[in-house]
Amino acid sequence: MTMKPHRNIAIIPCRGGSKRIPGKNVKALGGKPLIAYAIEAAVQTSIFEAVIVSTDSAEIADIARAYGANVPFLRGEDLADDITPVSAATIDALERVDPTRTIYRNVAQLMANCPLRNAGDILESFQQFVASGAGSQISVTEYGWLNPWWALTCDERNILHPVFQEKMGARSQDLPRLLCPTGAIWWAKTSTLVAHGTFYAPNYTGWCMPWERAVDIDTEEDWEMAEMLLGMQGK
Repeated sequence: MTMKPHRNIAIIPCRGGSKRIPGKNVKALGGKPLIAYAIEAAVQTSIFEAVIVSTDSAEIADIARAYGANVPFLRGEDLADDITPVSAATIDALERVDPTRTIYRNVAQLMANCPLRNAGDILESFQQFVASGAGSQISVTEYGWLNPWWALTCDERNILHPVFQEKMGARSQDLPRLLCPTGAIWWAKTSTLVAHGTFYAPNYTGWCMPWERAVDIDTEEDWEMAEMLLGMQGK
C-alpha cells in the first residue's frame, strides 16, 4: 500500500450515548447525520492514509462506513461513558490499528460535534503543526464579546466578585488575547500522544480558527446555532 508522505491517520471518536441531545451523532443536521461532516472533511483533504471512527454503536458504525470512514472495531463500554477522556478513545483506536506505532506518524482527532470545520481548516492546521515541530496542537478560537477577563462570581447575597480584579477597569483593547479550546481539529505526533496520554503534552501549541467554524454542539441551543451557521455558509 502506498503511504501518504506524512503518514497521517484521522480518528473520529463518536459514542452512541448522548444525554443532552439523544442520538446526537446520528441526528440529521442540514440533511445528513452529524457525524458525516467530520468524515467528509477528513476524506476531502486527501492527507490521511486512514479515516477511522471509534464508536460503541453499530448504528453509528454503519453510517460512518456509508460516508467513507473505516470502522474496524466497536470500542468497549469502558471507553464510552461520560467520564473517560476523549483522548483515551483516540489512543485506544491508534493502538488497535497501529500497535507498534510504525505505520502512522501523526494523528488528527476530529470531534463529530464540530461539524462546521472544513477540509481547508484541516489542511491549514496541519501545515502549521508540521512547521511548528510541536508534539501536539489543539484548535482554539478567540473569545468574542463575552470577555473572560471581566468574569464575576456571585455569592448567596447576590454580591458580585471579580475573578480578575486588576482587569476590571481595563479597556478591552488593552487586555491580553484569550483563546478557548474547540474540539474541531487536534493534532499530535503518535509517539507524543501515546507517551503522554493527552494532547495537552508539554509545549503544545494552538491553531486559531474562526468562531463560526469552531462551534462544539453540546446543547439544543448549540444545535440551533449550528443550523443557522450552516445555512449562512451555504452547506
